[in-house]
Amino acid sequence: MAGSGGLAGGAGGSQATAGGPGAALRASRAPLLFAALVLGAYCLCSLPGRCPSAGRVPAPAPARAEPPRASRSPGAPGLPVASGSGQRRFPQALIVGVKKGGTRALLEFLRLHPDIRALGSEPHFFDRCYERGLSWYRSLMPRTLDGQITLEKTPSYFVTREAPRRIHSMSPATKLIVVVRNPVTRAISDYAQTLSKTPGLPSFGALAFRRGLGPVDTAWSAVRIGLYAQHLDNWLRYFPLSRFLFVSGERLVSDPAGELGRVQDFLGLKRVVTDKHFYFNATKGFPCLKKAQGSGRPRCLGKSKGRPHPRVPEAVVQRLRAFYRPFNRKFYQMTGQDFGWD
Repeated sequence: MAGSGGLAGGAGGSQATAGGPGAALRASRAPLLFAALVLGAYCLCSLPGRCPSAGRVPAPAPARAEPPRASRSPGAPGLPVASGSGQRRFPQALIVGVKKGGTRALLEFLRLHPDIRALGSEPHFFDRCYERGLSWYRSLMPRTLDGQITLEKTPSYFVTREAPRRIHSMSPATKLIVVVRNPVTRAISDYAQTLSKTPGLPSFGALAFRRGLGPVDTAWSAVRIGLYAQHLDNWLRYFPLSRFLFVSGERLVSDPAGELGRVQDFLGLKRVVTDKHFYFNATKGFPCLKKAQGSGRPRCLGKSKGRPHPRVPEAVVQRLRAFYRPFNRKFYQMTGQDFGWD
């Protein structure tokens, strides 16, 4: 900022001769106003989102035993849902985190399993929409037959302080799946997503460190999400470790069938989704489905998945690695898994 102000001051000095002190003042303020607008837009993007309107939550698919018939959900006026045989149940399992860890890929892979019925959208019930009530939440769920599992995914649950208590109130038997990824890589991916929506952001390093050179800024959500041990501490107040499965976001890319096997075992399901369902897409840099649900054609995730990361100086990366190292080691101890990030 100081550099920008100095340049603006020089330009303002030349204009003052031609246009008077008013022109100089306006010119000196222009960079400051631009910076304020960019930071304001970034702050808006970083704020917790609102509860999605009913029309923005796509209808869940019906149970496979019967074709869908259009109906309306009594708990969410105007929201079309599918009906068929079976019942709408509360989810027996939730993918609760983490953002930019690989949760969308995991959900799409699991939807290949005939005994999993998953809501495709993120309902954000336990963080943003809790006041709508459990009846509304259940009305969003797909119908399931006996033996099928209802699943939903909202990765912001893991970092929402109230979520564990609220989920426990719904059912203390809920199974919780957390996809985790190297917190430094995850933070850069998070920044890349925000940058794609808000061009002109300050650099990654300027946001990750206070005043650009000071300590790591844990108030920035891209950094704070990666403090997995702290978030897990909150969850363990309500759920025992046995209710959790921690999925490696890195292995979900390098060995998707292996990680899917662990998830199917955790859910008490037969290992139906195997290596025959995947192929590696070299262009995107991650596995894709040979046959997507409801289609005989191969399918990869959307364009927003696998977007290139901005270049971050190695010194910034190393500082963040050093910052996260003790938190990572505590997380390894808590989960009994070494994710190999250090």
